[in-house]
Amino acid sequence: MSNNPRTLTPAQVRELARHEALPTTAGYADGYVQANLLAVPQEYAFDFLLYAQRNPKPCPIIGVLEAGQLNSELLPGGDIRTDIPGYRVFRDGELVSEPAVVNAEWEEDMVAFLIGCSFTFESALQDNGISLAHIDQGRNVPMYRTSIATTPAGVFSGPMVVSMRPVPANQVADAVRITSRYPSVHGAPVHVGDPAQLGIADLSRPDFGDAVDIPVGHIPVFWACGVTPQAAVMNSRPRLAITHQPGKMLVTDARDLAYQIP
Repeated sequence: MSNNPRTLTPAQVRELARHEALPTTAGYADGYVQANLLAVPQEYAFDFLLYAQRNPKPCPIIGVLEAGQLNSELLPGGDIRTDIPGYRVFRDGELVSEPAVVNAEWEEDMVAFLIGCSFTFESALQDNGISLAHIDQGRNVPMYRTSIATTPAGVFSGPMVVSMRPVPANQVADAVRITSRYPSVHGAPVHVGDPAQLGIADLSRPDFGDAVDIPVGHIPVFWACGVTPQAAVMNSRPRLAITHQPGKMLVTDARDLAYQIP
């Protein structure tokens, strides 16, 4: 197996996830789509599907595993309960554990939603000469709750979560152009510049992930984030929800190019 995480296949990353505590999947398996996870008992599935439909920017669904289904063409031969590097288990909106696998917690009627992730377009940014601070600094991407309310649906409501990447001022337009071609994985940024306009008081204290050093001449750029469903779970308090740990994604067999528009 290659020592370069960028050249690993999705199946190799999922195999690593079953046995190793990967700190993040950012920078792994170049060219392949990464996905967030939200799994809920079937009683909540329609409410979340409607919530995602009303909030497509932070919650772009790229796949759904029906009750009893553990894999699909996105993770052929895999197991959604084991193939992510880390999980979070919420009961009544409270985070109760962060296990490596969730076989014991998984109920028979769980419906798993796979949600687009901005890690997917990072290869395109790097290929166009835009460096990514969290990868360069060996950290998880920083993520923040914002003052932007999502549109409620059924039992689900809560704030939008964003991820932040510092971009050189002269490359911000390029970053917007490049990422706008990936609407199924959050697309163009929701904000550029002053974090206070999103209700973010301190970039050095992210709600999820790790703070990054912002190089001189770089501007913070914010993308809608697939951790938004976790904020909705904490706000709405369904009986049970299982998610990925922020920054530790499902690496799928889908190619980035399949989600790129001209």
